[in-house]
Order: sequence, then C-alpha cells, then structure tokens
Amino acid sequence: MSSLSLDAPTLYQELLKGVKNLIEPNTQLIGIASGGVWLAQQLQTDLKLAGKAGVISSAMHRDDFSKRGLAHSVQTQLPFDVNGQDIVLIDDVLYTGRTIRAVLNELFDYGRPARVRLAVLVDRGGRQLPVQADFAAARVSLPAVQSLALARSEAGIFSFEIKEA
Repeated sequence: MSSLSLDAPTLYQELLKGVKNLIEPNTQLIGIASGGVWLAQQLQTDLKLAGKAGVISSAMHRDDFSKRGLAHSVQTQLPFDVNGQDIVLIDDVLYTGRTIRAVLNELFDYGRPARVRLAVLVDRGGRQLPVQADFAAARVSLPAVQSLALARSEAGIFSFEIKEA
C-alpha cells in the first residue's frame, strides 16, 4: 500500500461543484463502469436532475479485450436518446486514456451526441492517448506500478484503494 492519502468524500464535494458548472438544460450524465457509475448516480441525486444517469461499459471496445475479456459485468444502459444531447461522462480515475477512447466508441454506437465532456474524481497523469478531463477534482502522480481505484462501502461511503501491480 502507498502512503498517499486521498479523501474521497471531500473530493466528491469538489466533483459535485465542478459538474454543477458543466450542467446545461439538455445535459445527461453517464457513469463509466464501475466507479464512475457510482459517482454519476450520486451526482444525479445531489444535483436533483430528472431521470436516471446512464451507465457505459468500455469492455467491448477495449484495445486489450483479448487479454482482459469481459472484465466488468456491467452492461451499457442509456435510458435516453444520446442524439443531440450534451453528455458529461463521469469516471473515478483518469489514467492512460484508453478507457475513455473505448467508452467514446461505445457511446457513438448509440448515436451522435452534440457534445461530450469528461469529469473525473482523480487525474493521475500517465496518459498514453491525447485525452483530457474537462474537470478533475484532484490531480496526483502515482508510479505506473500502482493502481488507484474508487471503492464504496455498503453504507455508500467512498474511499480509494491504492495497490501495487
């Protein structure tokens, strides 16, 4: 385990403020499986947005699909038509950019949004593709041998898990 300490509930409050500034009348939230889904659902409630947040999986469009297979059991569920919508993708950790590339491919399988923006809880750097968040609650630097993931307790409390690869 690393000595890096990230206060997930405090960072969530920053994410809430940042996403609130991105919201427009036709904005739809979509959470990226799995941590982003938890965040998007909580944001949907806290921002008092109508309807349900969408869920999107990167599994079918990943460039490492042959190695990973269907790592996430979550299926894409978009309870709205994406055509012409302003989409805000929500994720827990932005790292290489490969998940975002895969999610964009999946999203465009469902239609053509007017605009797509990205809000993340933590940007850990280390990009392999030219992907950038429109809002990041925190930016941290971690060695490539460590992974950072959002966890959620049964009580719905967010925390971070930092593991050695």
